[in-house]
Amino acid sequence: MKEGKTYEQLLEENRILHDQLEEATETITAIRTGQVDALVVNGADGHQLYTLKTADQTYRVFIEKMNEGAVTLNRDGVILYCNSKFASTVGLPLYKVIGLSFRSFIAKEYLEIYNSIFEDGWIADGKAEVFIIGEERQIPFQLSVTTLDLDEGFSMSVILTDLTFQKDIEKLLILNNQKLAETNVELEKSNHDLQQFASVASHDLQEPLRKILIFATLLRDKHALELSGDGPLFLDKIIASSNRMKTMIFDILSYSRLAANNDNFVKTDLREVVSEVLEDYEIVIAEKKALVTVGNLPTIEVNRGQIRQVFQNLISNALKFAKPDEPPVIKIEPKIVFDEHTESGNKEQCTITVTDNGIGFDDLYVEKIFSLFQRLNTKDKYEGSGIGLAITKKIIDKHYGKIAAVSKEGEGAEFTITLPVRHNKNI
Repeated sequence: MKEGKTYEQLLEENRILHDQLEEATETITAIRTGQVDALVVNGADGHQLYTLKTADQTYRVFIEKMNEGAVTLNRDGVILYCNSKFASTVGLPLYKVIGLSFRSFIAKEYLEIYNSIFEDGWIADGKAEVFIIGEERQIPFQLSVTTLDLDEGFSMSVILTDLTFQKDIEKLLILNNQKLAETNVELEKSNHDLQQFASVASHDLQEPLRKILIFATLLRDKHALELSGDGPLFLDKIIASSNRMKTMIFDILSYSRLAANNDNFVKTDLREVVSEVLEDYEIVIAEKKALVTVGNLPTIEVNRGQIRQVFQNLISNALKFAKPDEPPVIKIEPKIVFDEHTESGNKEQCTITVTDNGIGFDDLYVEKIFSLFQRLNTKDKYEGSGIGLAITKKIIDKHYGKIAAVSKEGEGAEFTITLPVRHNKNI
């Protein structure tokens, strides 16, 4: 069995099919409406230019060689002329097509549509979609009709454009849309399961863990002297492990809550957000004698609570992973850039860098650091669940932005965040 396509692959295939359909439609419209002054024909003698003033013989050669069917009808709908393309479509030689009623080649269920455009076509140009009875099957065509005032009287010119390619694309688009809908349903189920897990983590798991911590702490505080050997050490390890589990459960809950569709973006002064975070870490900053400089951060449209968590995670990491013999230096700097490659045109974006002079990490792990529970240092030396940067990336993704990291061991780290200044969603 072939592997199923991913959600992103389906979206990309849909986009390509849309582009092909639009290109084909534009080409057909240009040919049908005569939006050209000349034609370049690749013949036996190479490329030749034919203008609309070229002799009638040249025009007939073009009609004969064109990829679209062409017929001329009289007032009774009888075929006075047709090119080879139309004759091959209906599976008859040219001499047998001339003199037949064009109506005889129209699929029965489309006769009413044909009759209507045939009658109206003597008054004004028109077009309609019908199925032509071909040699082996019925083929979808677009008829473009116009009247001609020739020496021998009025006649109707009909250009037949094969719509098989467009119809196939439409079917693929419908199929892909169905697959996308199914994928969305699966994603919604997955998100629901994640929410259910978060509920279990926040209630069913936290309650027994809380009791473990309470009774372990009581045992240590009231009966520590009664314990012998490695008893006190084992008890401390139980309490420390329980606290780490508590932190991990809380972080999983925070991560799962991001699955909710709460894209309530509001204009937010990022300087105020960073100032609030720095106030929270005021004691730690003082203890470590850290130097934090903040540039002139802009006001952009974000989810304030989520972006606050982003800066909280990055600043916390910069303080946590500082060098033991050197005060932390943290810089938060902004700049505005223009992304020239968005589908809707130029899109103003804000880029913010958060740099530090901490212990850094090997650039081999630059992708892994944004994964769930990814730790580059031992839990005994540095606290945490290893989920902070995963939460950070998910928040940035929900803001339709990007985050990247650059670092070297012993030389600090730099995180670069790119966010849209404005969103098309409601403010």
